Order: sequence, then C-alpha cells, then structure tokens
Amino acid sequence: MRSVPHPNRRTFLRASGIAMCLPVLESMGEGSDAGKPKRRLIAVGLGLGLHAPNLVPKKAGRDYELTPYLELLKEFRGDLTVISGTSHPEVDGGHSAEKSYLTAAPHPGSTSFRNSISIDQLAAREIGLATRFSYLPLSDYGNSLSVSRSGVPVPGQSRPSVVFAKMFLEGRPDEKARQIERLKEGQSVLDMVQGKARRMQKRVSRIDGEKLDEYFTAVRETEQRLLKAEAWENRPKPQVDYEQPKDIAGHADIIGRARLMYDMAQLAIQTDSTRLITYAIGGPTEAPSIPGISDGYHNLSHHGKDPGKIKQLTVVESEHFKAFAGFLGRLKATEEDGSNLLERTTILYGSHLGNASNHNTSNMPILLAGGGFKHGQHLAFDQENNYPLPNLYVSMLQRLGIETDRFASSTGTMRGLEMA
Repeated sequence: MRSVPHPNRRTFLRASGIAMCLPVLESMGEGSDAGKPKRRLIAVGLGLGLHAPNLVPKKAGRDYELTPYLELLKEFRGDLTVISGTSHPEVDGGHSAEKSYLTAAPHPGSTSFRNSISIDQLAAREIGLATRFSYLPLSDYGNSLSVSRSGVPVPGQSRPSVVFAKMFLEGRPDEKARQIERLKEGQSVLDMVQGKARRMQKRVSRIDGEKLDEYFTAVRETEQRLLKAEAWENRPKPQVDYEQPKDIAGHADIIGRARLMYDMAQLAIQTDSTRLITYAIGGPTEAPSIPGISDGYHNLSHHGKDPGKIKQLTVVESEHFKAFAGFLGRLKATEEDGSNLLERTTILYGSHLGNASNHNTSNMPILLAGGGFKHGQHLAFDQENNYPLPNLYVSMLQRLGIETDRFASSTGTMRGLEMA
C-alpha cells in the first residue's frame, strides 16, 4: 500500500486545530470555486457628500426622471439603482461619520467611540485568500474607508504609482529572497507566541479565556496572510498594457486624481489582483483646478443654500460623476467569461453625509451599480424614518457568496433589491 506523505506547515497550520490551506495555485490543481464567476466589491465614499436635489429623483420606481447627476450616468440606467431615505441607525457626528461609512458603528463622534469591522474587511476574511492582495484600500488623502476587526483604521494607498508598482512591477531576486525570509521569520514568531498563549489558557478565567480565543483567531488570520504572501512572492505578477502612472502633485486636481485611482481599481479587478476595493474621495480646502471654480471644495459643500456656491458645487460634483461614468464604462466594456466586469462587480457609490452643508447624516446619497442585481429603479424609503442602510451591506455580502444575514444594525437584506 502506497504511503501518504504528511502535509507540512506550508500546506496546513499545526497550531490552529483545523486545516487551513494555502491559496489555490496552478501547481495545486483546481480550487473549489473553479468555474464559478468571480464576484467583487468596490465601495466609494465622497467625504464631502453630494447635493441631494441634483441626484435623487422625485419619483420612485423604474420610470423616474433623470436628475442632473443621473443624466451623466444615463447610459448605465439599467446597471444601477438609486437608493434614498436610508442611513446608518445611531450614526451621527457629521464628518466623524466617515469612520462608520462601511461599518455602521454608532456614535462615531463620541469620546467613547469604538469602531467595528468594515464590510470589505469582513469579506476579506472569507474570500481574501483567493487573490494576491486580500483587499486594496485607496484614498485621496491617506485615511481609508477600511476598518479592521479590532476597529483600527486601515491605512489608505494615496499614490497611484505605488499601487501600480505593488501590483505589476517585479522586484529583484535578492529583494524577493529577503521578503520571503522576513515572512518565514514572522511565522516562527507567531508559532512561539501562540505556544505560550496556549499554555496560559489552562490557567486563566473564563473571561480571559475568551480574550485568548480572540487572540488565537487573530493569529490564525495573520498566519494565513503570511503563508499566502510567501506563496505569491514566488509567482510572477501580471503584465498590463499600462505605463506606471505619475503621481499628481498638490491637491487641486481632484478629478485627475480620481481618474488615476479608478484606473488602478480597474487594473486590479481586471487582473484579479484583488476582489475587494475601497476608495475614499476627499476634498481640499483650496479651489479645485476645474474651469469656473473659484472657491474651495470644502467651503462649497457648506453652501448654506447660497445659489452661487451651489452652482460651483454642482460643477465639481458633476466632474466626479463624469469620472465615475468613465470607470463604469471601462468595466462594462471588459468581457469576462461571457459577461463583463461591471456585471461581476458590486459598486457602492455615495457618502456618509446626507447634507454636508449642515453635517446631517440622515438620507445618505447612495447608488448601487453592477454586481448582477436587478437594477434600473429608484428605491425610495422614508425620508423622515430612514430605512437601515446596513441591510444593503448584507445584500452586498451575500452577492459575494458570503453566508450571512446580519451586519452591524441590519435587520436583514435590503427590501426591494433583488439579484438577477
């Protein structure tokens, strides 16, 4: 009888108590998700809100009239859903609410605030090992929309040139060797620390034991990432017909920055470098380099119903929608297994502010595009008693194939939103 070799720690993790496999590699054969459509999620958040009268239709349903902003997206009417009358329950705090945009953690402006995990990070724990990068947090200004399980903000990537280099430029052989050695050292440290913690577990209280269980889970996830990173270090990076971009100096060219970031997101999705992306769009205090704009973006968002400021704000936000439309168009034009990247990618586009002028966090402006949902409608909920937006996040997570019926303060999936 042929003996079966014992798997070493490169294939399974000894200390975890359960089998944890490396990411699927070509040399390891087909994975369990082989043949299934690749599902992705992209969440875009505009830090200075959107002027609701220019976005939200007056009529609900499928025969709504296009508003000025939706007119810029009219070719994608059948690919998106307009959602109004929603917000995160108990999320207040004006600009501070950005911290809860993808987490729905309550009262972000309070001194005792503790954040929770964002939807992309939750999804990364389930599907992140399938790609070279578990997630990609993009940002115009350093802070990202992503939040770890322990409530810690994940640093954002604000330089397109660096994002491109990480995804597509190969390091020298000696650099790769050093990186692999560092990864191995990290795994050794985790083995040692976890061994000590397990010995402690026999002597601690129930509460401390629960804390140690949380610690073991964090160690397992970290070790998974280390093993995955080591495996990917030995695989060639994908080649793309795109030159490494030059970073835009200064903050005034906000639309140029946005277009570059959308390009990086498209390349990441197209090459399956990651399936989870967040993008935090900021707003400089200086005037954007857009014809006809003489005031700072942040000041314009606090328009106080001044017609002149609203006119300039409309121009700025219209340029954002044009950049977003270009991104949607490129995704839709990219075929994949009889479908296209837009159909395979759920895209959230909106803001944590319903009215940036007075820092109101109710009636958040939300668009949902792609992802294989039944689109082409305006889902209008109660403007006074808002519907919980976390329900949408449950629907988005389920579309990724993640089995869950709750997220933060959700009460289920979003009513009226169906999968195609």
